[in-house]
Amino acid sequence: MSRLNEHCAIVTGAGAGIGRAIAQRLASEGAKVVVNDLSLQAAEETVAVIARAGGQAHAVRGDVSDQADVERAFGFCEKHWGNCSLLVNNAGIVQQTRFADMEVADWDRMIAVHLRGCFLGCRRAVGPMRERGSGVIINIASQLGQIGGVELVHYSAAKAGMIGLTKALAREVSSEGVRVNAVAPGPINTELVMALSDSWRAAKASELPLGRFGEPEDVAATVAFLASEDARIYVGQVLGPNSGDVML
Repeated sequence: MSRLNEHCAIVTGAGAGIGRAIAQRLASEGAKVVVNDLSLQAAEETVAVIARAGGQAHAVRGDVSDQADVERAFGFCEKHWGNCSLLVNNAGIVQQTRFADMEVADWDRMIAVHLRGCFLGCRRAVGPMRERGSGVIINIASQLGQIGGVELVHYSAAKAGMIGLTKALAREVSSEGVRVNAVAPGPINTELVMALSDSWRAAKASELPLGRFGEPEDVAATVAFLASEDARIYVGQVLGPNSGDVML
């Protein structure tokens, strides 16, 4: 397929899990992809997977909460392929802890990676997109940003902030040709989720109408849809590949 062959994409946190699946899917549909990750080695591994499948990708190391690193990723894209026309803010971390035991540093880092990272990426992308009159931004939130999660207060708050940012930004820039949407996955079989306790994962699976967690490819398919012209009237939306955990 080549429905995304006009896009130069940046995918953050694309060294593994959902981010890697997104980068692979976008590349398979024709996009040129900057694979951005805190680990350069992980990013290069994703690029190698894409290259073996015949796609185009480059690895750029970066911390999404660092403005200079964000600038570096966009600068690389602009130098090699032109302005970023598709931004996927996917980078994230997770930490399981009860609110009473949460350190201020834990809260600050969670907000920095998810919400500040999303802000910095959107801010850098949206100017050139508005000038061109086109562009797509997709923020990877979480269903816990909609319903909350036990022992995940900081994570839930950060993801809820990303959903609010998505809706507000969409109202500002949609009339100028920039589509902004969010994806709020439910539990997905990734290393981050597997790092949570067995008891948490078992309890969560029992709550799901589908009875099982999703796969990274399920999220990637949703992102590819939102990136394409098939989603041309989707703005400010939150799509939920979540095994039925949230039904809106």
